[in-house]
Amino acid sequence: METKDKVLQTLKNSDKPLKGGEISEISGIEKKEVDKAIKKLKTEGLLESPKRCYYTAK
Repeated sequence: METKDKVLQTLKNSDKPLKGGEISEISGIEKKEVDKAIKKLKTEGLLESPKRCYYTAK
């Protein structure tokens, strides 16, 4: 499973928006990699940000 898929799955499983650091802790992926994946997912339109630095799956 790709990093961005793991990040997206982590967000789908969460009942609240998460910050990059929280996604990193839950998924066990380095924060730097999580940040890259978030950037890709935002570009693809799969994430939304209800408030600054918090993310949720669409």
